[in-house]
Amino acid sequence: MRLLLAIFLPFVAFFTIGRPIAGIVCLILQITLIGWLPAALWAVYALSQYTTDKKIASARQL
Repeated sequence: MRLLLAIFLPFVAFFTIGRPIAGIVCLILQITLIGWLPAALWAVYALSQYTTDKKIASARQL
């Protein structure tokens, strides 16, 4: 679900992972059609980093 948000509404994906300032910057970038692709790529990358960080944190607790 977050991956679809990262592709179609990149700024919302940042708010769901707890990065509101990056979400606002992404929204400003996304307002232009040329900036939509970099914003979507940035959101997908940030989402992958978020899931990796969650996996590492859960592995440390074991």
